[in-house]
This record gives sequence, C-alpha cells and structure tokens, in this order.
Amino acid sequence: MEKGGNNEDKRREEEKAIDEWLPITSDRNAKWWYSTMHNVTAMVGAGVLSLPYAMSQMGWGAGVMVMLLSWIITFYTIWQMVEMHEMIPGKRFDRYHELGQYAFGEKLGLWIVVPQQIIVEVSTCIIYMVTGGKSLKKFQEILFPNAKPIKLTYFIMIFSSFQFILSHLPNFNSISSVSFVAAILSMTYSAIAWTVSLKESGREVSYDPRSEKTSDNVFMFLSALGNVAFAYAGHNVVLEIQATIPSTEDEPSKKAMWKGVLTAYIIVSLCYLPVAFIGYWVFGNGVDDNILLTLHRPTWLIATANIFVVAHVIGSYQVYAMPVFDMIETYAVKSLKYKPSTILRVCVRTVFVAFTLVVGMTIPFFGGLMGFFGGFALAPTSYYLPCIIWLIIKKPRRFGLSWCTNWLCIIVGVLLTLTSPIGGLWSIIKSAKTYRFYT
Repeated sequence: MEKGGNNEDKRREEEKAIDEWLPITSDRNAKWWYSTMHNVTAMVGAGVLSLPYAMSQMGWGAGVMVMLLSWIITFYTIWQMVEMHEMIPGKRFDRYHELGQYAFGEKLGLWIVVPQQIIVEVSTCIIYMVTGGKSLKKFQEILFPNAKPIKLTYFIMIFSSFQFILSHLPNFNSISSVSFVAAILSMTYSAIAWTVSLKESGREVSYDPRSEKTSDNVFMFLSALGNVAFAYAGHNVVLEIQATIPSTEDEPSKKAMWKGVLTAYIIVSLCYLPVAFIGYWVFGNGVDDNILLTLHRPTWLIATANIFVVAHVIGSYQVYAMPVFDMIETYAVKSLKYKPSTILRVCVRTVFVAFTLVVGMTIPFFGGLMGFFGGFALAPTSYYLPCIIWLIIKKPRRFGLSWCTNWLCIIVGVLLTLTSPIGGLWSIIKSAKTYRFYT
C-alpha cells in the first residue's frame, strides 16, 4: 500500500515538474492588464489593415452590418470562454482543447478542437511572416525610392530572424514586455492609418463594386467575410492567457481576465471601426488589401507606421506561437516521454519558425490567405465553437434568451465557415496566376 502511495506521489511530482516547464502553466503571476496587452496584441494585427479593403468588397450596407455583428458575436463568445475557464470547482481549463475534451469527450474533444486551433495559430503566424516582410519592404521603398528593388523573400527572411530569437523565451509572461510594446504600436499605427486617410479625403472615389463581373464580386464578398473573421481571432489564445492569471476562491481568475478582455475589446473597437469606415470612405474601391500600401504622404509618417506594424507583428507572432509550442512540447514530454530540456525546446521552436518562414515565402498572398483561413479556421473557434460548448455544458432553457442567442451565433458562424473560404481560395488562385515564386 505504501509502495503504491509512493508511486502516486512520484507521478504527481513528475507531472508538477512538467507543468512548471511547459509554456502555458509554468507561471501564474499575471495581472489583469497582461490580459489586455495579450488580447490587443492577438487581435489588432494584420487584420485591421485589411478592413477598408474588405469594406470595398462588401459595400456600405453589408460592410457596416458585418463589422458590427462580428464585434457583438465575438464579444459574447469571448465572455463565454472566460466564464467557462473555471466553471468546474477546483479545475482550470488552461487550454482550449481541455475545454473541448470536457464538453465532447476525451478523444472527440481533441479531434474537434486541436486541428482547428493548430490551423488558426499556424496560419496566423504564416500571415504575420508575410505582413512583417511586406511592411519592411514598403519601409525600404519609402525611404530609398531610387534603390534597386529587393525581393520580398529577403524581407520575410529578415523578419523571421527576430522570431528565431524570441521564440526561445520560455512562457507567456516572459513575452509580456514584447506584447506590451506590440499592443501600444498596434493602436498607434491604427490611428496613423485613419488620421492620414482623413488628410487625403476630398478626392473623387467610387463605391461601386470592384469588378464588372458579378461572379468576381460574389467571390470577393465571400473573401471579405473571411478577412473580417480573421480580425477577431483572439479566442484561440484566450484560455491560455487566462491560465497565467492566479486564482483563489475569493478572487477567481475570471474577474481579472474579464476586466482585461473588456478593456481590450473597447480598444479593438476604437482601432477597427475608424480604420475600416474612414479608410473605405476616403479611398472607396481603390483601397489596397493593406491600407498602409495605399497611403503616400507624409512619407516619414507612413514609413514609421510600417515599422510599427513590423514591431507589432513580431509580438503577435509570439502570442500565437506560444500555444503551438505548448501543444508540441506537451506531446513530446507526456506522450513520447522525452525529457523536458532546453535542447528539446530549441529544436521544436526552431523547426516551427522555419516552417512558417518557408510557407510564407512560398505563398505571400496577404488578402487571400486571410480570407481563406479566416473563414476556414478562425470562424469556428471564435464565432460558434464556444456557443456549442456552452449549450452542452450549461444546458440553458430551450428557446430561452441564452439558448436562442447561442443558436443564432452558431448559424451565422457556420454560414461564415462554409462560404468565406471559397472567396479566399478564389483570391489565392487569381493571385497565383501572375505570381513568380520567391520573387
């Protein structure tokens, strides 16, 4: 009996040692404003720059409705996730897939949540590789307009060098300084985008459909839905962020987390809506898929905004990469029985950054990638998966307000998932026709 007890104690100590090594559970000393920083960094990124372009693909009526409806739905679903983090006394769902396993079962939960979450986080890191490279290239072109053109591939490689270094930081709290800088800069370049756009108002613009072909306009509309979905991607890391906040019976983590999320969502609305609406109002259907590429004067300010984008997506990349590192390292030490070590961590993270670099250099189609992945992967995890889990676990009264609200979100989210990847894929195929690889 004593031997069995010793074995049990030893197993617990081993599991505790592993949890103290893994990126998500190794440090639970975060404050509420860490949640604000990480959520702003996760959400206000490449997505905000494409919103005027998405508006130009949808038009005023549909565009305004989709923007506001997306904000409301994702605000509601992120509240649900914060509430569900500790809904079982004495248990914390530190990872999205753990919540999924509780709702759907051990095996089914993994198969439902993990593939979607990995696709979201990996695709976001790839898109940020492209965004960082393009912004660096734009910065160089503004400052040195007469210089010999340099391939985009090289700029993406320069951006990746920062990720190869920062990816070896151990956990979420260790990237809090990077995340803080990224959050501040994201608000700054969003403000630059819409204020400089206002300076260029007064020109003759058209709000007509971008193409004369109806089929093209339909595909662009569907792609735009994916772009908007991509802009609201914070749900994929919200439980992992909440896991870093301490929790007691009197002060559960959801109090501090919700305070941080609420602040973050107010900031998000102050960034997204002015950029989307003012950018489209000023440039109409002539806006680029990244509004900073449309702006020209004052050159020093546009150059500064592009560098701010680079600095921000350096931090955003880390926020999305950390849960991936946690998944891979958890599998390596718990399932494959590798010893937790620095060598394991270096190998895993270096390979991941290298993978996102190669894919980013191969298919650097900013708008198409966001449209495709926004609908294919981000819509499920942000728009309706939290609602399905809520219905299974909370079991609200049938046809009551909570039941109806969740089903409405599920219907909207499923339609988004089924339709927007078609538009994103169309956009990628169209761009690929004239694209030369690694140029």
